[in-house]
Amino acid sequence: MDRPLILVDPLPRTLDSICDAATRRRLENLGRLVVCEDRAMPDEMVDRHLPETVLLFGQTAMPRERIERATRLKAIFNLETNFLPNVDYAACHQRGVWVLAPTVAFAEAAAESALGMAIDLARGITAADRAFRAGTEKFGLDGNENSFMFTRAPVGIIGFGDLGRKLRALIAPFRNSVAVYDPWLPDDLIRSFDCTPIGLDDLLRTSRVVFVFASVTTDNQGFIGKREFELMQPGAAFLLMSRAAVVDFPEFLRQVNSGRIVAATDVFPKEPVDADDPVRSVDGLLLSAHRTGGMVEALRQIGSMAVADAELILRGLPPQLCRRADPAVASRLRSMPAGNR
Repeated sequence: MDRPLILVDPLPRTLDSICDAATRRRLENLGRLVVCEDRAMPDEMVDRHLPETVLLFGQTAMPRERIERATRLKAIFNLETNFLPNVDYAACHQRGVWVLAPTVAFAEAAAESALGMAIDLARGITAADRAFRAGTEKFGLDGNENSFMFTRAPVGIIGFGDLGRKLRALIAPFRNSVAVYDPWLPDDLIRSFDCTPIGLDDLLRTSRVVFVFASVTTDNQGFIGKREFELMQPGAAFLLMSRAAVVDFPEFLRQVNSGRIVAATDVFPKEPVDADDPVRSVDGLLLSAHRTGGMVEALRQIGSMAVADAELILRGLPPQLCRRADPAVASRLRSMPAGNR
């Protein structure tokens, strides 16, 4: 019996970046690999192998006509961990093709960074370091004029997917009250994580620390703007950890520059950020170059989760670790692809 044909088109990933030696061996044991990782797999190469392809690992464009030609295809694994708009999710659903992404892989690493940045903002750690180096430091109570304790500070989380839930678990020892705004989730689910479901306006008014983990959709681009920022308490901390497009970014910078709030961002409207971008000179803004989830451990988890679910699928069992694309949800997401595919 022929071994299954597996297309591996992982750009911007590479197999070495997402697989340790043991995971690589498990992947190779699944079937015959056709790999293109120094560039996006050329269309001619994809089309030639599609009729025999059983599994696809990567961000390859899969419109309906390709899905219909891939008669043996069982699953597509998006290794970028985003559901991109270059796949016909409805066609996959109709054909019984799993479309999967190990979305939780980056959540723990990103949540850990988000917690660290929140404590930094609350206690003024980076600001105090910069003042000391400039010779303008203040000691003791005087040096904490605009600081507050993160412990027990009211927290608001906007977007309660994998990252929000990991953050909720991490902050449990700090005994914060936690409010959540996520219109895609039922209140009962939010309450099951010991959080209070709440409207966006009330969350912004009542939270001392606001974490933004919301994905970009067709409905919510720029949904946090001037009106929303002005609902926040003076001196509150605002952490933008998901996608820059969910806020009015110029207004975000104005609010921080005015001194009303302190903030941190791991994401930007354009990446890499231009050398002369004004974001680099905003006081009160903690900057991170889209690096909070980019840890070796997180990347390796992408490979292990995808390979584990592939093993199940080839045994005729449903996947258990990766998130399954729902056509109705995936069609509304506006993820940032790494390049044109």
